Amino acid sequence: MLFLNFGTSILAGSLTLGLMTLPVLISTAEEAIRSVPADFRTVSLSLGATRWQTIRHQVLPHALPGIITGIILGLSRAAGETAPILFTVAAFYLPELPTSVFDQTMALPYHLFVISTQVPGMPLQIQYGTALVLLLIVLSLTLVATVFRTIMRRRREW
Repeated sequence: MLFLNFGTSILAGSLTLGLMTLPVLISTAEEAIRSVPADFRTVSLSLGATRWQTIRHQVLPHALPGIITGIILGLSRAAGETAPILFTVAAFYLPELPTSVFDQTMALPYHLFVISTQVPGMPLQIQYGTALVLLLIVLSLTLVATVFRTIMRRRREW
């Protein structure tokens, strides 16, 4: 985000992580849309619905669980990224919370990197505690996605 002159800011980090997550979201959405049976489209079109009506009322509602699962998994992937945060948003230490999207912020993956490699004498309990919190966040997002997908698959009528 250097060419937009955002510097190291929350906005630059968010846009970077969003762009990095986009391929995951696109591929999962594409697979979810392809998983809708072609018969649904054919029947809808043969009953006189337009292509847009078919997509809106048949394809998207049936593909939505897969799309939402992909979004949640993309978020969990972004939560664990360290390198893009290091270059676009992270500050070593901030005594106060950011007040603007153009401020730097501390991020958990970067914090873990710093306390593990840059701070001599950091107690292992703090390092492992930080890693545990990060793992629990990623694990809980993955679990939410899995449970949501399972519930939505059970509700399918086909």
